[in-house]
Amino acid sequence: MSSHTSSQRSQSTARRLIGYAMVYKYRIALALLILCSAVGAELAGPFIVKTIIDNHLTGLKGNMTSVFWLLALYVGLLLISGLFHFLQAYILQSTALQIIKNMRMDLMRHIGRIPLRYFDNTPIGQIVSRIANDTEAIRDLFMSFMATFVVSFVQLVGIFTALFILDAKLAMLCLLLPPIFAVIMVIHLKYSKKYISVMRARLSDMNAMINESISVMPIIQAFRREKKTMEEFEVLNEDRYINQIKQFRVFSLSSRNIVGTIGSLVTAFVIWYFGGDALAGGIMFGVFYAFIDYLGRIFHPIIGIFDQLTNAQRAFVSAEKVFAIMDIEGAEVEEVSTLKRPQGDIRFQDITFAYKEGDNVLKNISFEVRKGETIALVGHTGSGKSSIMNLLLGFYEPNNGSITIDGRDIKTMSKQELRQHMGIVLQDPYLFAGDISFNVSLYNKEITEERVKKALQEVGASSFVEALPKGYKEEVVERGSTLSAGQRQLISFARALAFDPAILILDEATASIDSETEGLIQRALQVVSEGRTTLVIAHRLSTIRDADQILVLHKGEIVERGNHDALMAIGGRYFKMYQLQKGEGVTPGAAQK
Repeated sequence: MSSHTSSQRSQSTARRLIGYAMVYKYRIALALLILCSAVGAELAGPFIVKTIIDNHLTGLKGNMTSVFWLLALYVGLLLISGLFHFLQAYILQSTALQIIKNMRMDLMRHIGRIPLRYFDNTPIGQIVSRIANDTEAIRDLFMSFMATFVVSFVQLVGIFTALFILDAKLAMLCLLLPPIFAVIMVIHLKYSKKYISVMRARLSDMNAMINESISVMPIIQAFRREKKTMEEFEVLNEDRYINQIKQFRVFSLSSRNIVGTIGSLVTAFVIWYFGGDALAGGIMFGVFYAFIDYLGRIFHPIIGIFDQLTNAQRAFVSAEKVFAIMDIEGAEVEEVSTLKRPQGDIRFQDITFAYKEGDNVLKNISFEVRKGETIALVGHTGSGKSSIMNLLLGFYEPNNGSITIDGRDIKTMSKQELRQHMGIVLQDPYLFAGDISFNVSLYNKEITEERVKKALQEVGASSFVEALPKGYKEEVVERGSTLSAGQRQLISFARALAFDPAILILDEATASIDSETEGLIQRALQVVSEGRTTLVIAHRLSTIRDADQILVLHKGEIVERGNHDALMAIGGRYFKMYQLQKGEGVTPGAAQK
């Protein structure tokens, strides 16, 4: 069953690779036509030499003028062959690069459609390996193997045609060679593929580990995990090395060595078969020379195919992995430029959600936020705060219940329509490569330079931005590592505000900000939240005192709800959390400043 499934997968992969190539079928056909012409010019050489030997040199019965013109023809054909080989290589390889460019763009485009659930369980390094390494391996299939295979096939056809013209009986015996080499290739492919599959998998694993190690290098060094990390990497590296050695061993035994051995034996047999007749004058010496020449040429295309088999297998394994990602169901990216701005009324009705089936992280969650209100979600880690935001943004689908915006179920909206009028600020702000102005506008043509500056001013970031050497054009490097955590967060706030969202989501956005910066943000939020629905995941409870409603979550359920004063009066979970953060004894029901 698994063998049948593997065969079906290989056939599907082959069809899809051919599909990419067929986009450029005319360019490929032209390259192959030029290639056939080049091979034909090459193969004419031994016939010209045969004619010179038998008609003009043997017994000195010819004239040197004819020899000169035949030699000139021979050299001319070689030059034409060289030119044609250059043209076909240029056309074929440029086409291969275009095919891989299209495939890489399709892959990158599809990754943007894949639900976030996939990225929860897949290391980033593996995805990077698919986009970078695997597509490069596929390029070798189009650039090297395809050209080599076609060249070899055309050469073999031409060579056997010439052999039959020279001696049909011996040519029939030589026809046994292709089936013998085909059997050897099948054996080679069978044993080599499993080693190549493991090699590609270990390469992805190593990329994933390298990516993770670089991202958390301060933690690795702080906890003295360098040696252990290297040991784990060495296990992956050693496994790849072992399989690479095994694959190379298969290649060495079944490629050049065996082809060379068979070639030498067959050549020796032909010399024995023809040699006596040639010396006795039974056949023309030119025929003898031409037959040996063509026979020697049989083994070059065979060796060429063997040399490219490893690349072809690597490309096939890589293509299967690339197409596996493309087969993941994703949502289309739609244009929604004319979408009417929503009011911002949000309603969660009996929402139940689980990342893993049977392990609900949200249980019968119901609440409503009206236009212009601010609602805060509080609770310990794992209580379900971020999951609520993920559902609202459409990153995941609830198992039960409904989420509506202005009375419309978000399931009926495209993801782009849903998020067009939403702004989000995360706890760990991400700044892109580019200047500060770009990090606020993000290529949105509607956000002018004046609007960028206004947004930065509203969040209190303009003072430190203008103090930078290049001001708003200061380049951001390494995700903003030259800026403080608070400065990065202010820029991400300005980004959200510049887009003027109807719904603003703050995911623990003030958790890593100092008290002075927190004060700036609090003042800015009082202005920008006017007329805008705001949802806040709160780490510091002091930042949500003015929220219209506070939801206290515990193990995926809402256990308390109300404003700050009402919850403090209850003296429940929120009261205890607030008391712990303030570090002072507060009695239930006491008014809090």
